[in-house]
Amino acid sequence: MHNKTIAELAKGLRAGEFSSVELTTAFLGRIKQHSSLNAYITVTEDLALQEAEAADARLAKGDAELLTGIPVAQKDIFCTEGVKTSCGSKILDNFIAPYNATVVEKFNNAGAVMLGKLNMDEFAMGSSNETSYYGAVRNPWDTNTVPGGSSGGTAAAVAARLAVCATGTDTGGSIRQPAALCGITGLKPTYGRVSRYGMIAYASSLDQGGPMTRSAEDAAIMLQTMAGFDEKDSTSVDLPVPDYRSGLNNSLEGLKIGLPKEFFGEGLNSDVAAALEAAINEYRKLGAQVTEISMPTLKLAIPAYYVIAPAECSANLSRFDGVRFGYRCENPADLTDLYTRSRGEGFGKEVKRRILMGTYALSAGYYDAYYIKAQKIRRLISEDFKRALSEVDVIMGPVTPSTAFGIGEKIGNPIEMYLSDIYTIAINLAGVPAMSVPAGLANGMPVGLQIIGNYFAEDKLLNIAHRYQQVTDWHLHPPKGFE
Repeated sequence: MHNKTIAELAKGLRAGEFSSVELTTAFLGRIKQHSSLNAYITVTEDLALQEAEAADARLAKGDAELLTGIPVAQKDIFCTEGVKTSCGSKILDNFIAPYNATVVEKFNNAGAVMLGKLNMDEFAMGSSNETSYYGAVRNPWDTNTVPGGSSGGTAAAVAARLAVCATGTDTGGSIRQPAALCGITGLKPTYGRVSRYGMIAYASSLDQGGPMTRSAEDAAIMLQTMAGFDEKDSTSVDLPVPDYRSGLNNSLEGLKIGLPKEFFGEGLNSDVAAALEAAINEYRKLGAQVTEISMPTLKLAIPAYYVIAPAECSANLSRFDGVRFGYRCENPADLTDLYTRSRGEGFGKEVKRRILMGTYALSAGYYDAYYIKAQKIRRLISEDFKRALSEVDVIMGPVTPSTAFGIGEKIGNPIEMYLSDIYTIAINLAGVPAMSVPAGLANGMPVGLQIIGNYFAEDKLLNIAHRYQQVTDWHLHPPKGFE
């Protein structure tokens, strides 16, 4: 059962081939069997079985949606009522959320079964899932390598079949990069398409939740549930949600694909480039037209991001002070000591680094020189995407410069780690949607193809990804030992 897609499992549940309780029990067993991956922070076994029983009752009444009875997992950045929501940080290790994030509530209403909360880089700050207070997650394709980050627990769980599907969040590539490194499908929707209410903020103008699945069809099913306007989120966009599955089989004849020359130059591993070229050739066979384009502002994305994101994190993380909730230091001498030691003991090294960078960029005398300039660059990047997407239908390229790197290989070199997201960060600055699709192997490790579209064109991206997955089977390959 664990190798079936959402659509296949939904069909089996309706036909009575198995129950949600049986399906959930099977996944709980796999989670225990493969606990060494460290993909989960919290496994909600009792809750999952209760929800599975309720799903079976709903299925028996004929009142079921596609996700009813399907075992899913939530990245531990989404608040879950009555269940620990840690954000991978010591400072929230004792925090039991008093309410559900809108995304979680939507899954509950659909009758999905929550298996637990997934490991992640602390406060979504990282590209390798090594900054988590709960330890590094291991890539099921090679347990000596990282799964990517910050949604590394999600990617590892879906790839290893420890959940049918799961949620991730993407601030600078944190859905697409781990999806690529673990050989699964990951979609970052347009900013504002999925509610951020109850999703603990890292950088509010960049964060976006999205689905992480094995196939594009499953991503469409998940996004159908996740997307939509939410009056609780001031950045949520009030637009109708299309039927994401209805156009999956549309023809790609005449599709115009743009390949930015800036994506295919120095720094891209040759084996990764070869896998991407093979994938793009499949699109040529499907009737697409491929042309080279130029997006000169892409090289400015990383410096702009590492001013804007830390500045927003500096503001957002000021709420974690040891006073109202979360970790509190022992025996503080006064209020200043409470703040200083609670944060000093509660936050990890990478989070502290980004808070310091952001506070510096926002300080008097540096605000105009750094933050304002970075925002101007952000506008230039957005205009570059608008121009490019007026000439072509979609942009394609790599997700990562290489395949998964070794655990510990880059953790001591922040700059090298930041460059892991060189192909993904610009998309968040512009706010456009993008996804990673399994596109082959390089030296036995997964390679992801990035597909970037225009605002609110998720349906087109899903169609393009699905048609590719109909003529290839990379998305069906489980890691060795997790079949």
